[in-house]
Amino acid sequence: MARDSSQYVCRVCGAVHAKWAGQCSACGEWNCLTEEVGGAPPGALKPAATKRARGIQFEDLKSESPEPARLITGVSEFDRVCGGGLVPGSALLISGDPGVGKSTLLLEVCARAALKGARVAYLSGEEAVEQIRSRARRMGLSEADVALASATALREIVATLKREAFDLVVIDSIQTLWSDVHEAGPGSIVQVRACASELVRLAKAGGPAMILVGHVTKDGQVAGPRVVEHMVDAVLNFEGERGYPFRVLRAGKNRFGATDEIGVFEMGDTGLREVTNPSALFLGDQNGDRSEREPGTAVFAGIEGSRPVLVEIQALSAPSAYGTPRRAVVGWDSGRLAMVLAVLESRCGLGFGDRDIYLNVAGGLKINEPAADLAAAAALISSVCDVPLPKGCVVFGEIGLSGEVRAVGRAEARLREAMKLGFDKALCPPLSHEPADMAATPLSRLAEAVERISQSRY
Repeated sequence: MARDSSQYVCRVCGAVHAKWAGQCSACGEWNCLTEEVGGAPPGALKPAATKRARGIQFEDLKSESPEPARLITGVSEFDRVCGGGLVPGSALLISGDPGVGKSTLLLEVCARAALKGARVAYLSGEEAVEQIRSRARRMGLSEADVALASATALREIVATLKREAFDLVVIDSIQTLWSDVHEAGPGSIVQVRACASELVRLAKAGGPAMILVGHVTKDGQVAGPRVVEHMVDAVLNFEGERGYPFRVLRAGKNRFGATDEIGVFEMGDTGLREVTNPSALFLGDQNGDRSEREPGTAVFAGIEGSRPVLVEIQALSAPSAYGTPRRAVVGWDSGRLAMVLAVLESRCGLGFGDRDIYLNVAGGLKINEPAADLAAAAALISSVCDVPLPKGCVVFGEIGLSGEVRAVGRAEARLREAMKLGFDKALCPPLSHEPADMAATPLSRLAEAVERISQSRY
């Protein structure tokens, strides 16, 4: 009997190796090679495929046919992240931690789309049909005309989808499917790659809009080969911190819309509720009727995708009990905190060498833009000086290594969002057009912020 050939495939970049190694020679990642038994390497031609090909036909960029209308699901936050609705024939990959609410969100999307007249199918390889019905009853969506099925065999799923004319199909999840062409088990790299490729090809051939659910690894990456993320048109990540009710749907890749767009939801007993004003959710009314916030807090006016969002940044500076001061950051880049502390020490004369620093973004939101530098610095200055910022003050701006405060994009949109929520003061870089209803204090150097906050001059 001939011995089965085996190869080792990198689950990060998909490179094929003849033998196992601790590090992938293509992408440099460690401990990422997985054995696959049997089958030819990706891209190899089978003997029957070596006959003369018919060739391909090229077309130009011009087209007389109108652009197909997008499928509006009725879940506005989901449609926003997708770029204004689902494009017919597109393929989306949505991932998230276990229990974050991926299936709940997609069941809501399917039901709302069905109530608007779309033909929708929801195929689950993880739950029985009765379990899905039970969740739909709890969410008040049992009247929606959604075709349910519990299936994992790829051949049967593809045959059914070719026979039925659906507008939207959800596969929950891609790791549970298996193709009888390959010997590997469900969830393996070869099975995930083969099943995703077949479903994406079906969608591109005039099929329905396809949403694939993907599991994540312990470090937050989509499980399986990275080539799946390249196949699909959009990669959405559903995020949520334990202990917080809100969930954030974030677009990391989108061929039909803006990247870094977010949709905000709040998890409740009856499912997910859309949050149309995330700033009010993240800020809350934690300070009651007091005219000032607590020392060490600053409200940051940020931009997430196309929408402005206000969030509270909290800082605490305390004497260190050990030789090495501690730096703890939640919701922000620890490297940028180290940079801000260095600028405050070298350019502004504040000392943090013998103090522990704790920085937290309230509500569990993760902030990535450099415009939060000045807000983090203001919270640190307020904490170390024990002087609170006014309750009606927002802060934004980027800090350079020389101590200058640099301008950021969409400053007017940030201030408009702040004014909508009752803020009337701002610490920010110099503006080209100062708003009429807000007292904006322009700062060109970080030392000016230290002077104004320590002396309560705004």
